[in-house]
Amino acid sequence: MQLTGIHHLTAISAKPRENLAFYTGLLGMRLVKKTVNQDDVSAYHLFYADGKANPGTDLTFFDFPAAPERRGANSISRTGLRVAGEKSLGYWKDRLKKAGGHSGDVTEVDGRLTLPFEDGEGQRLVLVDDGGAGPAFPWEKSAVPAEHQIRGLGPIVLNVHDLARLEQVLTGVMNMRKVRDYAAPDAPAQVHVFAMGEGGPAAELHVVEQKDSPMARQGAGGVHHVAFRTPDNAQYEAWAQRLNELGIRNSGEIDRFYFRSLYFREPNGILFEIATDGPGFATDEPMDALGEKLALPPFLEPRRAQIEAGLKPLG
Repeated sequence: MQLTGIHHLTAISAKPRENLAFYTGLLGMRLVKKTVNQDDVSAYHLFYADGKANPGTDLTFFDFPAAPERRGANSISRTGLRVAGEKSLGYWKDRLKKAGGHSGDVTEVDGRLTLPFEDGEGQRLVLVDDGGAGPAFPWEKSAVPAEHQIRGLGPIVLNVHDLARLEQVLTGVMNMRKVRDYAAPDAPAQVHVFAMGEGGPAAELHVVEQKDSPMARQGAGGVHHVAFRTPDNAQYEAWAQRLNELGIRNSGEIDRFYFRSLYFREPNGILFEIATDGPGFATDEPMDALGEKLALPPFLEPRRAQIEAGLKPLG
């Protein structure tokens, strides 16, 4: 039973209009689902992905009117976005600079060329050259040329107080494997790499232990949780059973309509999710019209008028 990679990552924005403009306009990602947080319908849940809304490409945001994140340990500290090749990183450095974005320099980290940058709320991101491995599904309406578009997520960087306890969960519960360590220019300690499935940047967690750092406080510009891919319902149900048998407190099985979810916290408090690849975002909208209207799962549809009245227009 193996997780196959990163499914999605969900972050927090207090400025949904600016968020939409940044990720669809500047970054050229496709808005594949405009819906609401199913646990708090006063908030948008925006999903940005590749041209076909594939799992593993979703960067999503809850619209919460929160104070800015306080950075620190026990948090997801940087989100990798994969692109293909050194030329793409050069393109992105120029694009971000022209837009006045906050970005660093192209640097080799862990054997891959990378370009760190932030969005307008301080969300920490990094473009990672994945060598163009595997299929890509660019969005034909993107402002970014197809060859330079973001291909998907990964790796994801975590900062924690207690590496040993996290490692027990990653390897002993989630069947990941520790594959290497490396020194990063912006990390205060060794970075420990854990892989799942076939490995590679789309299926890696990079973990930094910071025993003496203050604890992060979640907020705008920070990350809410990271989700991992499981291919089908049978394996999803097996994961739920595994967590219960091991006595790991979890949400139980939750049907999010577009995928099924299972939530739990690792020992440092970071929220993890296991999510199915299907049924996908084209379940209730045509593929060529994804994200154009507010989509609600069937159990929320009777409340559409009330929900729409409580949301601010995105423009």
